Amino acid sequence: MTTSSPPIPSGIAGDFADVTATEASLRRFLHGLPGVDQVGAEARTAGLGTRSIKTTAKDWAIDLAIRMVDLTTLEGQDTPGKVRALASKAMRPDPADPSCPAVAAVCVYPDLVAVAKEVVGDSGVQVASVATAFPSGRAALDVKLADTRVAVEAGADEIDMVIDRGAFLAGHYLQVYDEIVAVREACARSDGSHAHLKVIFETGELQTYDNVRRASWLAMMAGADFIKTSTGKVQPAATMPVTLVMLEAVRDFLETTGRQVGVKPAGGIRTSKEAIKYLVMVNEVAGEEWLTPTWFRFGASSLLNDLLMQRTKMATGRYSGPDYFTLD
Repeated sequence: MTTSSPPIPSGIAGDFADVTATEASLRRFLHGLPGVDQVGAEARTAGLGTRSIKTTAKDWAIDLAIRMVDLTTLEGQDTPGKVRALASKAMRPDPADPSCPAVAAVCVYPDLVAVAKEVVGDSGVQVASVATAFPSGRAALDVKLADTRVAVEAGADEIDMVIDRGAFLAGHYLQVYDEIVAVREACARSDGSHAHLKVIFETGELQTYDNVRRASWLAMMAGADFIKTSTGKVQPAATMPVTLVMLEAVRDFLETTGRQVGVKPAGGIRTSKEAIKYLVMVNEVAGEEWLTPTWFRFGASSLLNDLLMQRTKMATGRYSGPDYFTLD
């Protein structure tokens, strides 16, 4: 599998002004990135998935995975009461065990950000909001920007935007780039800070690993703080090979520009065993710098309950009943 950093024209590391000047120059750059060896990527992730870890390391990995969860509810039937309960669980995942760490964030629709923010307060749990006509991304730019501003003004710490996959697949890369730049600007707060921007690719619709690599570089060049696999509304969602390609991209981007970008696989990761496989891959592909909630997240709902069940099993020697933890 090709893993070397792509050649970057001199004088633009960090801002990519020349590359993004025209559609032609951006296309030339993205299509000049090293191709992904599909067989190699899938074989490597299969090998990483067979690694075994010791019990003490498993304890650490489960607590780390809990701290990396973006506890999520993105349903039309979401209510303020449901979001309050979810935000409470985000702060105290296991009310019976105060040593259990809080999750990284609770992720909701823009109209429920204020509800979640009221509950989490200054606990350290972040409030994330999807935006930009989630999950399709099919709306006029002014609508997408308004969607983003509503969430930021309501107190969102993080914005999870979706790219226009139709535009990307049609080769309109500059349009996608410009939209990400505009959404990042809409994440600005009055105090000069900005909500962290996660850019969702919906990798199940991008068709090839080469497209995943191109989308990764495009988003990072446009200023993404995180790149994210999926909305959770399309299958396949997160997979280990896709996440491998994205981890290689952030590693190479850091080497090239000096700027670190996070990765968030989302959708379909349901068990502790799967989560630990991802953590092994993060360590071996990107490096231990990414083994923190600052740079790696799981977009999940059911995953947290399995992590809590495994944590209880390791502490007590027995599993809790299936209804011991709340269902989200």
